[in-house]
Amino acid sequence: MDIEQFRDSPSGRLLKGVGGYWAFVPHPMPPPLDFTPELVSALSEADRALGELAGIGRTLPNPYLLIRPFVRREAVLSSRIEGTQASLAELFAYEVQQLPLSGIGRPSVKSDLLEVANYVRASEYGLERLNSLPLSLRLIRELHGRLMEGVRGEHLTPGEFRRRQNWIGSHGCTLDEATFVPPPVPEMNEALDALEKFLHAPSQLPPLLRIALIHYQFEAIHPFLDGNGRIGRLLITLLLTEGGILSQPLLYLSAYFEKHRQEYYDRLLAISQQGDWKGWLTFFFRGVAEQAHDAVARSQRLQDLQRRYRAKFQVARSSALLLKLVDEVLETPFLTLAWAQKRLDITHRSAQLNVEKLIGEGILREVTGRRRNRLFVADEVLRTVEEPLGGNP
Repeated sequence: MDIEQFRDSPSGRLLKGVGGYWAFVPHPMPPPLDFTPELVSALSEADRALGELAGIGRTLPNPYLLIRPFVRREAVLSSRIEGTQASLAELFAYEVQQLPLSGIGRPSVKSDLLEVANYVRASEYGLERLNSLPLSLRLIRELHGRLMEGVRGEHLTPGEFRRRQNWIGSHGCTLDEATFVPPPVPEMNEALDALEKFLHAPSQLPPLLRIALIHYQFEAIHPFLDGNGRIGRLLITLLLTEGGILSQPLLYLSAYFEKHRQEYYDRLLAISQQGDWKGWLTFFFRGVAEQAHDAVARSQRLQDLQRRYRAKFQVARSSALLLKLVDEVLETPFLTLAWAQKRLDITHRSAQLNVEKLIGEGILREVTGRRRNRLFVADEVLRTVEEPLGGNP
């Protein structure tokens, strides 16, 4: 670590570790901040965009129409920042059959799929756990345990804060060559304790600003041997939900961070090196606004699809089962007959008949070409969830 880049930082202090290496220890939150007109304007725009998204979340008759696909899109993109290559289509296909599929999943992608599926599991667990446990170091450890279970890095103490030094840098670099070295273990524990106090303390700070501070602080402390980035990004969604800023978990920033990956890293590092809070906060608020607008547009398109698909069958006075299958397809655009049978609690023959009706209307398409263990995809739904809208991720 180039200590000259950190020597005069107002955001923390340099510390020489037992092994003779230098590490950076961030100061406790909150930092002194200068609310420039540019920063206030960016925060105001983010708040407006978030308010529009919150309104949609409050009026949805079935929020899982959006939550389920949005969580999975976030899992794919947050994991991609860390180097996984699994696609959203592969994740949906994996979930309905629990294995990579011919023509959909590449054989080499299974380990990546497990990592992404674990992110989904950790996210859904965290959102449910908030009903009984506030966001805390205990919950963060629980999330990490689920994120790292049975995947690469599992040997790196899932669910436990590190007991040895880690560092950030190019692949294969040594501690001396690292770009950033987070606090040694004793100072890490002190910093985590201070962060938990900040999480629980009453605050007059604008909620989005507070969340941006917490994300930086967690990344600077880097308390796990692996998985810090994914947990840090997951905390953003949990904080928005726990704080009541969003009634439903509909905002995810990994698409923005992945699109601007180098700037994302540079902005965080610039806080540690120069105390550049304005640069990070402006970047963060712009991301919130961009992704809130994206989520609004994406949710409206999904609801339009739902209305259009339901209209096809309501005119024909179709059964309630078929309308329910339409909603299931909007939540999960890949399905098998066995999956449809289980989700609708019907016979295999009934599942086949209902699926065939969706094929007849062009809603579903069979993708394997097999006579048995067939897989069906709702192409329009998948494109709506996955593809960029109007130039946004």
